[in-house]
Amino acid sequence: MVKVLFVCTGNICRSPTAEGVFAAHVAAAGLAARIGIDSAGTHGYHIGDPPDARSRDAAKRRGYDLSALRARKLEPNDIATFDYLLAMDREHLAILSRLARGTHAAKVALFLDFTPGGRGKEVPDPYYGAAAGFEHVLDLIEAGSRGLLAHIRARHFALTSQPTAS
Repeated sequence: MVKVLFVCTGNICRSPTAEGVFAAHVAAAGLAARIGIDSAGTHGYHIGDPPDARSRDAAKRRGYDLSALRARKLEPNDIATFDYLLAMDREHLAILSRLARGTHAAKVALFLDFTPGGRGKEVPDPYYGAAAGFEHVLDLIEAGSRGLLAHIRARHFALTSQPTAS
C-alpha cells in the first residue's frame, strides 16, 4: 500500500480538503484498497475538530464529503509511516524537511509539485479570507490530486494497472 499524508497548519482547511478530494479521485480510479490517505497539521490548534465549515461547504458543492474528517497533529511516527509527506506551503515543507532528514527526506514535497507547471507553488491558506479563497484552494487541490494520482500510478502501479489485451 502507498501511503500519502497531506500537511497544513491546523488541519482544518487545506490538508483535509486535499485528503477528501484525493480520496475521491483514488476511489474513482479503483485504487482505494491500494492507496492510504490521511492529513495532519503542524500545530495542534484544532485537534478533534471537523474541517472548517467553509471548506466543507465548498467541497460539498463539488461533490466531496469532508464531514467525517477530524483534525490531528503531525506525529513523529508519521515520517516513517507515510511514503509521501505533502506540504501545502513552504513553511510546512520546512517543518517536514527538518523532521524527515536522512532516509525519509525524499518523501517530502510541496503538493503542487505534482501539478503541471506547479513546481514550487503553494496552496494558499484561505482561513482569513473570503469564500472565493476556498474555491481557489479546491481548484488547486483538484489539479494536484490528478497529478499526484498520475504520478503514483506510473511509479507504483504501472505494471499492475495496465489492462490486458483480449
